[in-house]
Amino acid sequence: MKPGPTVSQQLGPMGINLGEVIEKVNEKTSNFKGMKVPIEIDVNSKTKEFKISVFSPPVSELIKKELSLNKGSGEAGKIMVGNLAIEQVISIAKTKMPNMLAKDLKAAVKLVLGSCVSTGVLVESKNATETTTEVNEGKYDSEISQEKTEVSPEKKLKLDAFFKETEAEQAEALKAEEEAKAEEEAKAEKEASVEEEKPEEEKEESEEKKKEEKK
Repeated sequence: MKPGPTVSQQLGPMGINLGEVIEKVNEKTSNFKGMKVPIEIDVNSKTKEFKISVFSPPVSELIKKELSLNKGSGEAGKIMVGNLAIEQVISIAKTKMPNMLAKDLKAAVKLVLGSCVSTGVLVESKNATETTTEVNEGKYDSEISQEKTEVSPEKKLKLDAFFKETEAEQAEALKAEEEAKAEEEAKAEKEASVEEEKPEEEKEESEEKKKEEKK
């Protein structure tokens, strides 16, 4: 938390020490460095005393922390930004479960998988929607019932290798898309330039021809 107009506008009128509030908030959220964390500040307007409550970070923030990401995908479904193991998903689900409307860990896991879809994160080298289907089918019941949160080094290497291949494929696809777009723009500019260079009579004839073609 840093000093700024937003903080001043919200807390300034309450007459409390903003420097002290910011210091206390940063102290209480120090374990969540680099993450966005929801907090609640309860202020007693008479005594000017305040109480800070810290809530667990949103699921998307926990996913990004697990993968050391600064941000999620801007084009989820098209651009993937990471590859989680089911054990990591279970770990996130266990962390967030007290704040979730989930009847059990399996339900919490499916909620985390939903966030993986919108964040652009693969799970078990698959689209998280597909992994959710597998969870429904009971494929990961053993891991969930055992509350497994540790990923073996061998599995981690395989997940990382798959994601490197995915990144390479995405880069190639984006490059091809940009080249096609540049080609289309160049073609459009060339056609516009040729049209401009035509004598007025030819332009009129060209317009008449287009009208006739439409008829």
